[in-house]
Amino acid sequence: MKNKYIFGGAIIVVFLGLMIYLFTQTNIDYESNFDNVQAKGKTVKATGSWVKERNYNIDYSNNTFTFYMKDTNGKEMKVIYNGTMPNNFENATSVVVTGKYKNGCFHASDVLTKCPSKYEGKPQIKTSSL
Repeated sequence: MKNKYIFGGAIIVVFLGLMIYLFTQTNIDYESNFDNVQAKGKTVKATGSWVKERNYNIDYSNNTFTFYMKDTNGKEMKVIYNGTMPNNFENATSVVVTGKYKNGCFHASDVLTKCPSKYEGKPQIKTSSL
């Protein structure tokens, strides 16, 4: 009877250890400063804006989408995404990429875009009445 409790306790301890390990591995930081993205060396979510002047490149043979984005400080970073361009990428006001920085580029596993909301009010023009 005592062996059953020891065995059950060992299973619980292993399970809890595994859960703690998996939780620490999935904790992803948000960074808006590309210097921090380069220094982390782990999976992060980087936020910034697409550099429209640098355009983008789609390689259909390798299924890669490449573009440049800049952070709040104006620093640019090349992003390589193994997948297709998001539908609303050209209208995006900001971009969030998930991945790792390595070999001088950010290798993204996911690209999210934030577009201007159609629910926001249009700017009103003030007119003065005399």
